[in-house]
Amino acid sequence: MVLIAAVLGGIWPRGENKVAASAPPVTATTRFVLPTTTVPPAHSFEAADAVVPEVALFDAPSATEPMDSMSNPTWEHVPLAFLVKAHGPPGWLQVQISRRPNESTAWIHSEDVAVRGVDNRIVIEREARQLTVYRGTSSEMLFQAPVATGTPATPTPLGNFFVDVVVKVSRPSGAYGPYQLSVAGFSDVLQSFGGGPGQIAIHGTNHPELIGKFVSNGCVRLNNDDITALADLAPVGTPVEIVA
Repeated sequence: MVLIAAVLGGIWPRGENKVAASAPPVTATTRFVLPTTTVPPAHSFEAADAVVPEVALFDAPSATEPMDSMSNPTWEHVPLAFLVKAHGPPGWLQVQISRRPNESTAWIHSEDVAVRGVDNRIVIEREARQLTVYRGTSSEMLFQAPVATGTPATPTPLGNFFVDVVVKVSRPSGAYGPYQLSVAGFSDVLQSFGGGPGQIAIHGTNHPELIGKFVSNGCVRLNNDDITALADLAPVGTPVEIVA
């Protein structure tokens, strides 16, 4: 459960090599639901990509001084991105940020970012160990697959997050598979892990036999074919809802 600093060297150690916990597995068979032929709706969500070296964070659009800032690129040398939560007065956006506490938001100057549409959303059912991709805010399923989630001691955090980085891993046969989708959510029990801040990710695995079990330090594991398919459906800015 650390971030991308190590991925850029081919490994992303988000703490995912535990043995299987005692839990009844779910069927580890991918279930695809094909999109319908109807015309998709306009973009349901918006992402904001930083276009300046430093994005100032404000606690309200009326604030004259920032409460903090975030660097672009980030400390992990990846582009800074946000999930847009609301449009405020002209020139202002409320965004969700990748920072503790989970689901933190801030106001930013709209000129500091480029806003783009995002089509899909991810829902992860922690106890059912299942991930589903929906089209927009609808109930139309585009993809569904079993996953492995956190152990009882290191549970996958619940909440509303978003994909803040997508990384194609240089060693796809390794512990994290071919892709890792960083999620703007942090462990409720691990304040740090492996040199990072305890941030979770959705990634592949070199132990597909553990899919369907409670085995991780909080990350969500898919088999490698599934994470490859998911990467095409979930660009940076894709909302991720993790429910019990």
